[in-house]
Amino acid sequence: MLLVVFSLLAFAYSLVSRRLEATVVTGPIFFTAAGFAVAALGGVELDTRENGRFFLHLAEVGLVLLLFSDAAHTDLSVLWNIRNLPARLLGIGLPLTLAIGALAAWLMLPGVGLWEAAILAAILAPTDAGLGQVIVTDPRAPVSVRQALNVEAGLNDGLAVPFLLFFIALAAVSEGAPASLVRYVVEQLGYGVAVGAGIGLAGGWLLGWASRRDWISDSLRPVGVVALPVLCLLVSEAVSASMFIAAFVAGLAVQKGYGAAGRLSVAFGETWGQLLNLSVFFLFGMIAARSWHRIDLAVAAYAIASLTVVRMLPVAIALIGSGLSRPTVLFMGWFGPRGLASIVLGLVYLESEIHLAGESTIRLAVLATVLLSILAHGASAGAGLALYGRAVDRLGKDAPERRADGRAAN
Repeated sequence: MLLVVFSLLAFAYSLVSRRLEATVVTGPIFFTAAGFAVAALGGVELDTRENGRFFLHLAEVGLVLLLFSDAAHTDLSVLWNIRNLPARLLGIGLPLTLAIGALAAWLMLPGVGLWEAAILAAILAPTDAGLGQVIVTDPRAPVSVRQALNVEAGLNDGLAVPFLLFFIALAAVSEGAPASLVRYVVEQLGYGVAVGAGIGLAGGWLLGWASRRDWISDSLRPVGVVALPVLCLLVSEAVSASMFIAAFVAGLAVQKGYGAAGRLSVAFGETWGQLLNLSVFFLFGMIAARSWHRIDLAVAAYAIASLTVVRMLPVAIALIGSGLSRPTVLFMGWFGPRGLASIVLGLVYLESEIHLAGESTIRLAVLATVLLSILAHGASAGAGLALYGRAVDRLGKDAPERRADGRAAN
């Protein structure tokens, strides 16, 4: 029944999607609200054993495809020099976000221990370019700023996964769980890297070799590329590796042998990948309808802090010495929405079943933060762009924002 409802909603959304682009109603807002309404008004319960598991697998597939696609079409040359804005956001901003987010959770959320706070910080560290799609495509924002935010969102989800798995392992050990920390890390992280590197390098070489000989039909090029992250998912499950790390590493490695992989995976992601991702927001809306009333003042305060201080302070520190104007630093700090990656990483944590004392608080904090982000970032995108665009127009011609290569000033 839920699949029928979702399919009808997807069809209805496609009919008015262009009209909605001029409003604050983004795809994630539409499907989150729809899921909320279906659960709250329609009285539909999410069957954990049937529909819930099906949507969970959709969420995992969606994130696997997203991680692979983001990694495959990222120009890694922009990360080699710390003067580049994406390198600053990922190399300085991300670790600070993890540290400040964990400290804030530990101080603000009653009953949440240190490793639980670190788990929550890792779940909420990734940003979602899909939620802020208008931000990274609107010409009112300088190219360098849009590129930095897009690259950051494309890579920080993959970089957050190892931290999350490591913190989960530490939490399990602290709770006396029998699993060995070393074995868990080796299997999840080590095997994940090995699986991703092997599939990415071999698959990229074969795709490049066949392409040079003109053996591949143009219509099937995306199929060959998208088969690689799916293969990462299947092999990872067989060897107890992290499918997310494998997909992310494969996306980086495939570029070695087949440079067109990024473009082809993005082409797939704009259709089927987007449908999968919107299904996650539909599921999220249904979960929110069941649990939003349990969000207390402490959880709400943390959600606000996560979207403001926990995000904006690390960005401001990372951009020290870049020469960027205050409006640009504020703009980049605010537009770091939380979405698909945080939802799926939250589900990954719940699937680990280590049953920490603060598990319910972590679940509510993720729900509150993502729900607030969907609404706040969607509603503020238009006005924020207008204000920032006027601020950029007042900058001099030699301002760092005018550079198109995403590199900060000397």
